[in-house]
Amino acid sequence: MREPVDLRRQRILAAVQARGTARVRDLADELQVSVVTVRRDVEELTREGRLSRGHGVVRSTLPDRETAAPDPAPAGGDRVAVVVPVRHSYLTETLHGARTVLERAGVRMALHLAPQASGAERPLVERALSDGADGLLIAPRWRGRAHEEADHEWLAGIGVPTVLMERRPWRGSALHALDSVCSDHWYGAHLAVEHLVGLGHRRIVFATRHDSPTARSLRAAFTGIAGAHPLVEQWAWALVAPEAGADGPYAADETAELPALMRKVGATAMVLHGDVDALMVVQRLAEEGVRVPEDCSVVAYDDVVAGLASPPLTAVSPPKADVGHAAAELLLQRLSEAPGSRRPGRRIELLPRLMVRGSTARPAEPLGE
Repeated sequence: MREPVDLRRQRILAAVQARGTARVRDLADELQVSVVTVRRDVEELTREGRLSRGHGVVRSTLPDRETAAPDPAPAGGDRVAVVVPVRHSYLTETLHGARTVLERAGVRMALHLAPQASGAERPLVERALSDGADGLLIAPRWRGRAHEEADHEWLAGIGVPTVLMERRPWRGSALHALDSVCSDHWYGAHLAVEHLVGLGHRRIVFATRHDSPTARSLRAAFTGIAGAHPLVEQWAWALVAPEAGADGPYAADETAELPALMRKVGATAMVLHGDVDALMVVQRLAEEGVRVPEDCSVVAYDDVVAGLASPPLTAVSPPKADVGHAAAELLLQRLSEAPGSRRPGRRIELLPRLMVRGSTARPAEPLGE
């Protein structure tokens, strides 16, 4: 299914704002669309005054970027390497938050995009260190626990101040004491469940992605919250994209089509990760005659395009820009400390918000088999 135009343009806008400038061809590669499509989108965004164009280059029109020098750091100033996965729109706002803080501090930021292959971050970090990076902000892809475990030893021994963004190593691991800033996804799941229970929903289906630390955190949170909630009568968890089940061992219900699983559980509500997938599921429900919110209330987890849906989706909004902002501030603090300082590591969690819109309402009778 094609990506909605509004979503694609939001992603282009966010990518350019995060970097300040971007090449049209690079944007096309990142979004996996044609150069012609990106040019058409850029023309419309330029017409709206949200971007400006050069010869093959797109620039942000944000005021702070317009007045910034191309290289704001003084000679010999600190340099920070930022390593994030390529084609990972969730982290675009996080990057923008970090960039704003670093530029205001006169610190140069070098962005490195890690390919999708496992272990791709390590050579990028080593190259950044050899180029003289004084600090590191990093969000490893970590598609599974084994991938994370493989990174523990080398990442724990980087040798320069390092802050993890939107990543929380498990307790007792080699990275447990490493500085980190992330969203409190348990609290986000809690907000979604309490909102639905407060409306009277008692049977809920949860669906998450399969390929990120956020997905694993959310699955654990939903399982714990729903399993212990005195007002949740029945619940089930599944992959939001059933075809992803080929990546691991899952039970039949965990790879079921969501409309069918909803009927089996008698669910009157769903929580879906992330909001792009939620839009797709709502469209699939409509094709099967299931109305939102009359027959099924929907809460999206993430809030990039949720408000553009019809109806606009109630969504949990993680504080992504604030995560980048706080991570950069923490790194700057570490860079200012005396060499050999033994200050304790910091694990910072920021709370998501719930944006209530038109996709949730009091339940009607549950759908039968």
